[in-house]
Amino acid sequence: MNFLELPKEMAYLDPGSGSLVLQLVLAALLGLGIFVRSQWRKIKALFGRKEPTQQDKDENDSAGQE
Repeated sequence: MNFLELPKEMAYLDPGSGSLVLQLVLAALLGLGIFVRSQWRKIKALFGRKEPTQQDKDENDSAGQE
């Protein structure tokens, strides 16, 4: 499997490469945070409790009186 091995010259990571990787990770985390913040109401509504409507309240009141 010599075709999978990289020459030593191509396996070197200089400080610029590490900086690029750090920037990519930070940008991805910040982008995810902004996306979640902008969609928070939809996410909360998806997992939250449903507020009863006026019709539901009326039906519950009339069922209790009978």
